[in-house]
Amino acid sequence: MNIQWNRREFLQRASAATMAALAAGAPISNLLTSCRGKAGANSSADTVILLWMAGGMAHTETFDPKAYTPFEKDMEGNRVLSTFKSFPTKLDGIHFSDGLQSIGQVMDKGTLIRSYVAADMGHILHSRHQYHWHTCYEPPQTVAAPHIGSWIAKELGPKNPVIPAFIDIGQRFTVGEAEELKAFHTAGFLGNEFGPFFIPDPSQGLESVRPPVGMDAKRFERRNQLYNELINNSPVGEFGSDYQRESLKRSMEQAYALLNSPESKAFDLSTEPKKSYDIYNTGRFGLGCLLARRLTEQGARFISVTTEYEPFKGWDTHENGHTRLQDMKKQIDGPIAQLIKDLDEKGLLDRTMVVLASEFSRDMMVEGRPDAKVKEQVAQPDILSDLKFYGMHRHFTDGCSMLMFGGGIKKGFVYGKTADERPCKTIENPVKVDGIHQTIYHALGIPPDTQYEIEKRPFYTTPDGKGLAVKELLV
Repeated sequence: MNIQWNRREFLQRASAATMAALAAGAPISNLLTSCRGKAGANSSADTVILLWMAGGMAHTETFDPKAYTPFEKDMEGNRVLSTFKSFPTKLDGIHFSDGLQSIGQVMDKGTLIRSYVAADMGHILHSRHQYHWHTCYEPPQTVAAPHIGSWIAKELGPKNPVIPAFIDIGQRFTVGEAEELKAFHTAGFLGNEFGPFFIPDPSQGLESVRPPVGMDAKRFERRNQLYNELINNSPVGEFGSDYQRESLKRSMEQAYALLNSPESKAFDLSTEPKKSYDIYNTGRFGLGCLLARRLTEQGARFISVTTEYEPFKGWDTHENGHTRLQDMKKQIDGPIAQLIKDLDEKGLLDRTMVVLASEFSRDMMVEGRPDAKVKEQVAQPDILSDLKFYGMHRHFTDGCSMLMFGGGIKKGFVYGKTADERPCKTIENPVKVDGIHQTIYHALGIPPDTQYEIEKRPFYTTPDGKGLAVKELLV
């Protein structure tokens, strides 16, 4: 593996993989291992909601706090493990960082993982680690690897025929590393119909399922017909296989069916009671959680809600880590807790798995992991002369936190442990991304050996079909 490759190389290889996926015919299911006809059997979940903390959420500042050290001018950076006080949660002996009290009060309904370990891929790029988390495959690949949501959409199909099986809320492709993000927001060789239905702004969700202002239904239908003609003249039409062209057309037919359905009203957040709306209304992420709940009620299969990745914003704290996290916690704490409570009260949590995750964690002093350090990207001084240096600014891969609720996940459970002193790395029960993916698939009833033949070789849901569910997390 070339550990020095950069964004340009990532894009070149991702583009080549996309073209390879377009040219591929229908993925051939191995008759001995296909889960067709078996998917969903013995399942504990029907729906998955992924709450994506894009940018690298520091575990010691959120769900795995260490000793609190208040800021002092000219203090030693190595003294600082957490920049927030900690507060007790609903679980005996378990504390969360200040600002996450609401989530702490619903932890009796879910599991806290304190031992997720991200992959070693050399020089750290957010886009590569996000690609790896969402597809379970380390880039580069010779063919575009499907997003986990696309695998689920393909294997289980829509829960409600008019609601897209895979919905992505909150990520725009007009900011930051747009092309890199597109590389894993795809169904790859599975076909466009299993790709994400994008809602960049949940407050305008209704706009995603109705014609533009000034366009009546007949004109929209004529445009839909024209779109089918354009497909034949597009790169998909020119380079894609018959399977890929038909898959793209089916994706448009699904969107058209949604437009004319009563379920489309779920996208209109203005119909939500004010008291409920106000709890969720902390910004685009909070409203995304509200939309996810409404779509779950209508039969969505897989929903991703992201805080959105934009370089040097959100969780991507290269400086001002403490002050930035104060704002991020305000955005996520109330909405996530309310989402869990609402799903539980509506009787949906038992069959809906909610997963909160990030591509890696952060530390003040270590870039990468203690025994596999990589090139530093942040000018973090040893002596903190200014408040802007007070926080977790370097990328850390050896200890990350996750939350999981519902869908067969244990309640009031804690798994894994990190060291209390720097480096605050995983010291018990390490969990990797293939284990997380297979735990989700297991809960949904998707067999671990699910595969399709691409480029005359089997392509599994997790590399080589070797991923194993973390059974300790399940009831």
